[in-house]
Amino acid sequence: MALNDVLNEVKEAVLSFDSEKTVEAVKKALKAGLNPIDIIEKGITPGLQIVGKKFEEGELFLMHLVAAGEAAKKAIDQVIQPELLKSGSERKTLGKVVIGTVAGDIHDIGKNIVAALLFAAGFEVYDLGKDVPTSEFVKKAKEVNADVVALSALLSTTLPVQKEVIDALKAAGIREKVKVIVGGAPATKEWAEKIGADGYAATATEAVTVVKKLLNFD
Repeated sequence: MALNDVLNEVKEAVLSFDSEKTVEAVKKALKAGLNPIDIIEKGITPGLQIVGKKFEEGELFLMHLVAAGEAAKKAIDQVIQPELLKSGSERKTLGKVVIGTVAGDIHDIGKNIVAALLFAAGFEVYDLGKDVPTSEFVKKAKEVNADVVALSALLSTTLPVQKEVIDALKAAGIREKVKVIVGGAPATKEWAEKIGADGYAATATEAVTVVKKLLNFD
């Protein structure tokens, strides 16, 4: 079976909204010798992008979006991350990233992919999940001595919370020590500049590039 066919199988598994099927497809892809990052970028992500587009166009509903996201997360958590951890002994950490979807927002598909790719790129990732209170970002950043705080918002109504977190980091006296990157469908480069964030990324792959650049690893 050609590697492209294996990747296509991963994509189709995500599109079937079936967690078990997605886990099995990812296991098969690893057995076929595919790189875990390629499986995420060329199999899982395209599947999620199709689901997202169909949701925007009204062809699919929120339950489909959630189911596809859960299938992808399960495959990444259960199969891909353990695979990446196998090389953990020689794994040098590039830095510590605290990531989460801001308070009031329960979308986490994009955030989950960003977290997985940052982990794969060699960062220590502390994923706080979704609907994360501002105080939690500050608390965790202090606790782990984070290099980066990554804030996701998928609803335009929760965008201002990204600014709230930046203000809270300032109030806690740690803003100078930590880089802040923002993302999510309604976020823009202009928005990031307006609220005083250090970086903005439109895609998960770009997020890794931006974080590396902010920490002078580019």
